[in-house]
Amino acid sequence: MTRRVSETLWGMRRLGYTRLSAVSHDARGQLDALMRAGVSTQDVFSDDIAGARTGSDGLGMRRLLEYAQAGDTVVVWRIDRLGRSLSEVLDTIAKMVGRGLYLISLQDGIDSRTATGRLLVDFTVSLHEHERHLASERIAAGMASSRKTGTRVGRPPLDPSEIRDKIRAVEDARARGLT
Repeated sequence: MTRRVSETLWGMRRLGYTRLSAVSHDARGQLDALMRAGVSTQDVFSDDIAGARTGSDGLGMRRLLEYAQAGDTVVVWRIDRLGRSLSEVLDTIAKMVGRGLYLISLQDGIDSRTATGRLLVDFTVSLHEHERHLASERIAAGMASSRKTGTRVGRPPLDPSEIRDKIRAVEDARARGLT
């Protein structure tokens, strides 16, 4: 892909991301801040999460991550724009770091191209990993506790006679010409 006008002094693109929530229905403030930070209009990816319950939920972020190349800088108005919850924000930052992207959060003063910014981002990624380990430990402890009390863990056992009945029903339907 060709580089756009939003090339930075660091030699890579500045890509912007905006996200509207149920509280903020207007992206103009976010867009204006991104433009002042050197992001070109054509390099802004957006999500309107307000009331979203469809497959478009987070599509802008997915497109940004697909489009971005290692060394590009993602600029957001505030760090909380990266997700609806702390765990989603942490997950998004971890994905960005894993892809070799830099992050600038204008309102929070985070710039991962600086030593302090890298420290903050590394700490954030460490929090994400810690949370995932804690979740795994909680799940394992819950399963162990269930096993001790005799509660079945996992899928229910299969009943061979029920499976045979279903196979016969399918075979009978096919024999009658049904698909």
